[in-house]
Amino acid sequence: MTVEANTLRGSLYGAAAMLSVGSSAAVSPLLTGYPLLAGQAWRYLVAGLLLLLAGRRPALRPPRLAGRQWARLVLLAGTGMAGFNVCLLHAVRYTSPSTVGAVVGAAPVVLAVAGPLGAGRRPSARIAVCAVLSTVGVFVVQAFGGGSAAGLLWALGALACECCFSLLAVALLPALGPRRLAGLAALLAAPLLALAAAPAEGAGALRLPSATELLALGYLTLVVTALAFFLWYAAVERLGVDRAGLFAGLVPITAVLLGPLLGTGGLRPSAVLGALLVTAAVVYGVAAPTAATAPATPPPPAAPHGRRGTPAPPAPGRSR
Repeated sequence: MTVEANTLRGSLYGAAAMLSVGSSAAVSPLLTGYPLLAGQAWRYLVAGLLLLLAGRRPALRPPRLAGRQWARLVLLAGTGMAGFNVCLLHAVRYTSPSTVGAVVGAAPVVLAVAGPLGAGRRPSARIAVCAVLSTVGVFVVQAFGGGSAAGLLWALGALACECCFSLLAVALLPALGPRRLAGLAALLAAPLLALAAAPAEGAGALRLPSATELLALGYLTLVVTALAFFLWYAAVERLGVDRAGLFAGLVPITAVLLGPLLGTGGLRPSAVLGALLVTAAVVYGVAAPTAATAPATPPPPAAPHGRRGTPAPPAPGRSR
């Protein structure tokens, strides 16, 4: 597969994953009356099993990971999966879905800097600028949104967990691959949520969902968890965490557009303007050349007098 085709496929994966996650901000208010932790525990259990059983080769055999890798996997499950969704569902109880999506959409700035630094390389100036522009668009949406301080704090918690979801996965992708990584992390998140549900929700955790709640849980399980998590890790694998991270800015777009359609939020011109700015930043940033696509340095001029094997002196201003 060529570099351009790989970038295109990774971009499609990243866009689809983040649009799916953004849609959860509009669907989650339908679950405000349902036991939060218990519902998420069932969601991750089912999604994890679906991911590990999907494909021609079921990935049920325990992977061979070092102790440090298992610790990273558990931390990823506790923050990037369980923690993110708990924060998200709490946030929409206190503020609008578009505001929640806007705050989480600030993740590109963190990933554009932290991703390359974690890999021991310098952040790309172009991607960093696009991440800042994406965040400006996010704050255009957020500045005119309603909500309380509690909602903003929960949304910031979701933002931190969203960044952990990508940054902690980078070192695990070579050993596990996107599907297995997403499935194992989801299965680990399920008991963490179930343990928290027992003291927090008591017998109410066993309440059967209504028809509306069951549909919402089914959507979050199949689309926002199983499908989106797999697609996101496939995008990170192909694009790198910094370029893939730009797609996190698409979360507000889905939250803004789906909120009015589902009756869980309103549509404002400022939100549309911010979403368009985020989209432009994502497109320009993902198109940045990578090491594999950057123009090659032209070879040094041939040695004078036709002597082979004798290097010519370096051109002025060019390092050797």
